Amino acid sequence: MNSYEFNAKSTKDELVSWIQKFFEENGPTCNAIVGISGGKDSSVVAALCVEALGKERVIGVLMPCGIQSDIDAAKLLVETLGIKSYEINIKDAVDGVTKEISSVMDFSDQAKINLPPRIRMSVLYAVGQNNNGRVANTCNLSEDWVGYATRYGDGAGDFSPLSNLTVTEVRAIGRELGLPSKLVDKVPIDGLCGQTDEEKLGFTYEELDRYIREGEEPSKEIKERIDRLHELNLFKLQKMPSFELSYDCKE
Repeated sequence: MNSYEFNAKSTKDELVSWIQKFFEENGPTCNAIVGISGGKDSSVVAALCVEALGKERVIGVLMPCGIQSDIDAAKLLVETLGIKSYEINIKDAVDGVTKEISSVMDFSDQAKINLPPRIRMSVLYAVGQNNNGRVANTCNLSEDWVGYATRYGDGAGDFSPLSNLTVTEVRAIGRELGLPSKLVDKVPIDGLCGQTDEEKLGFTYEELDRYIREGEEPSKEIKERIDRLHELNLFKLQKMPSFELSYDCKE
């Protein structure tokens, strides 16, 4: 078992510097565009960007799909950070695309669940293009480890501050940033399938994080599930395979 200690203060400072360096190299005058769900990940990313760039260069985008029961948390973050924000409801877009796809094929439940995140990412890039922006990816290591992200949906973005940090670590950084507990400790829920993340995954983030960082194995059944999900979803984390032209073909 590995001995592991996490320093939230130093990691937060390193993250702020990393974000500043990214923008210096990839858009010194650009704004950070962050999709705001009201959960810990988008809250921490937005707060890090404010500390790195100043609140004038951070734009939050709230994207409910119809009525969002916890949108008050997203609004609380915007108010707490004092950032500019837009609220863009994606329900008509989701309903329209769903109707068109369903008219020509059997639209599976899983495909329907993944449609809103992909439409949200399209919205973020549209807002970003309109506001000289770079889109933040808000996924964390725990979610990515087991594939709990939609490819080209919430799994997309231009820069990814949290992709090497577990849920436990993200929460610690949120507390270091002084974010309200309502945002940092909010029960993770995707708002799409009616279940919490942990209910859908079949294990807790605490179990997953200890396994990733410390090698502490949960029950045999849960370990096998984590390992299987990790193996099945590795393709989401890898660069898109591309055909390499052979030397003979170049002749």
